[in-house]
Amino acid sequence: MTGTLVLAGTPIGDIADAPPRLVKELETADVIAAEDTRRLRRLTQALGVTPGGRVLSYFEGNESARTPELVEELVGGARVLLVTDAGMPSVSDPGYRLVAAAVEKDIRVTAVPGPSAVLTALALSGLPVDRFCFEGFLPRKAGERLSRLREVEGERRTLVYFEAPHRLDDTLAAMAEVFGAERRAAVCRELTKTYEEVRRGPLAELASWAAEGVRGEITVVVEGAPETGPEELDAAELVRRVRVREEAGERRKEAIAAVAVEAGLPKRVVFDAVVAAKRSAG
Repeated sequence: MTGTLVLAGTPIGDIADAPPRLVKELETADVIAAEDTRRLRRLTQALGVTPGGRVLSYFEGNESARTPELVEELVGGARVLLVTDAGMPSVSDPGYRLVAAAVEKDIRVTAVPGPSAVLTALALSGLPVDRFCFEGFLPRKAGERLSRLREVEGERRTLVYFEAPHRLDDTLAAMAEVFGAERRAAVCRELTKTYEEVRRGPLAELASWAAEGVRGEITVVVEGAPETGPEELDAAELVRRVRVREEAGERRKEAIAAVAVEAGLPKRVVFDAVVAAKRSAG
């Protein structure tokens, strides 16, 4: 018989949030694949657990090479426990490749549900949670970041992102530019930890706050796009959308055409707005 792959959620901050089943799995698994073996050691010490099986590293740098080894263990009947530094494996963490490979071999995959920064931030944000989409980390390069944001400019579901603290101000400023300065958002910092903080407000206001420097693990929740019709898009908004597309690498002619389609307006209307804005600025 083939073994079982177990994806186990780990605390995102407070160790008391560890799922009760996690202790049993750590004690009984034949193999424990950990994103960081040092963090795993701290976790097991805090839980008073002695791992019962072989511990090996499984992180972004060796994920591709180590997956076949773990699949071989599973095919041989082993119970393999996968844990990452915080939260659920494969959610912006290592795990997807192993799950896909196990499924392909018809190996049973199950989970020990645990804490999730995505769901915790959503619940605390104060924004609509009935429909949402998780976008993970944005690209580091400014142009690529703007392009990715532009892809979801009209998304009406609440958006959730992870971000590094040293890039937060740039990311919030880019969001304000693409989504609009007044779009509501929440920056959730150090969730479940001692210095947990949830800062809510318009994107432009949050960008100014973040420019002063922010530390810790960051999750950003952004309100979805409002219901808008062509008549609600004034000339300034049309010009802003064209500018965002140009900064992302599109030629002006292409940007104008795309914005016209989005707004349900003739290209001439958008073109005239851009020309008028250029004259007034010059």
